[in-house]
Amino acid sequence: MRRFVQYCRWVVENHPLQVYASALVFSPARSITRDLFKQEERKWITTVPVVEDDWNACQHTMEHSKAVNSVAFSPDSKLVMSGSTDKTVKIWDAATGACTQTLEGHSDSVRSVTFSPDLKLVASGSDDQTVKIWDAAIGTCTQTLEGHNGYVRSVTFSPDSKLMASGSSDKTVKLWDAATGTCTQTQTLEGNNDYVWSLLFSPDLKLVMSGSIYNTVEIWDTATGTYTQTLKGHNGFVRSVTFSLDSKLVASGSDDKTVKLWDTATGVCTQTLKGHSSEVSSVAFSSDSKLVASGSGDKTVKIWDTATGACTQTFAGYNGEVKSVAFSSDSKLVVSGSDDKTVKIWDAATGTCTQTLKNMGLSACIDSWLGDAKTSLQQTYHIGIDNKWITRGSENWLWLPPGCRPGHSAVAASRVVIGCPSGRVLLMAFPSDN
Repeated sequence: MRRFVQYCRWVVENHPLQVYASALVFSPARSITRDLFKQEERKWITTVPVVEDDWNACQHTMEHSKAVNSVAFSPDSKLVMSGSTDKTVKIWDAATGACTQTLEGHSDSVRSVTFSPDLKLVASGSDDQTVKIWDAAIGTCTQTLEGHNGYVRSVTFSPDSKLMASGSSDKTVKLWDAATGTCTQTQTLEGNNDYVWSLLFSPDLKLVMSGSIYNTVEIWDTATGTYTQTLKGHNGFVRSVTFSLDSKLVASGSDDKTVKLWDTATGVCTQTLKGHSSEVSSVAFSSDSKLVASGSGDKTVKIWDTATGACTQTFAGYNGEVKSVAFSSDSKLVVSGSDDKTVKIWDAATGTCTQTLKNMGLSACIDSWLGDAKTSLQQTYHIGIDNKWITRGSENWLWLPPGCRPGHSAVAASRVVIGCPSGRVLLMAFPSDN
């Protein structure tokens, strides 16, 4: 404890406001540190994590007994869910931090958790090779989905909450009827040559897609379970795939430095977009499917005309790989994030950079901005790239002590949930205005 106080005093010299707040938020209620900084109490944290009374306390309200592997917000941001190596799923009230449900039944670590979009169901995937579907209101397990022969590493619901997909280390994807728990196809959806780590439904719900480290993209029909397409043509790992909004096109970015556009009905490659000098890490369609954006290890973002294959814009200015790109809902702006800890917003038509924000947690920040071109990134909360700060826009907002830094985290608007390697779950809420 003495060393923590000394460290706080050292950090005060460089970040006085942030460390005062950190000392008040994370120090035990009856600690010397909390008393020391009490006069500097800040009013801009509206919900703080529950802390111990004393330094040696071992219990916490939002806490698992082992490592937290997955956290997620409910679609309405009112609930938080966490899955743990302790074999349980916990649901928490995001406003109070109270644990409202502990879902027990898995016989091994819980690796993935997700809410259904209609908030009625919860799904969890486990190392026990099963998927469980739970009633979100009462915590009852309504279905145990068996059939995988390996760890279940990914679960997701379709946008209408009627279907659920699961991906496993047994190299398969399974589609399930969320209401009955039955597999919706006569056999397991096979086609991937390695572990299935991520899944993606098409916007019209008719297809599901997964990427492969063996240079291919696999597509299946969600209604029949038919394995419909293997998209072959890349000469390197496929790092990013996405559907167009009308579900007619697929874009894929690869280590072979190209972006390929595919017709989902025929599997034909309609365009090969060449121009990057390094691997393509991220691809995104505009809402009207007329443009596709790509981010690359060559530190640039390129905009392409999907009809002609022409590169219409090249956005440069990063000092690191561009890891993520997305269009605003009106397709007028592009947001991109880089390894150099910056996020940039660009005018898609002119190529002008309208904002540059530094030291940002890229995925959380971009997700919070997506769909609303009018929302300034200066007002979004996220975990800093080094996991040491909760930041707002480009500002360091709250310093995280070493024991409170995330193994996993999720951000929804002005609320932040952190799953710590110790098994502790921290929930904080901040104001949405200035």
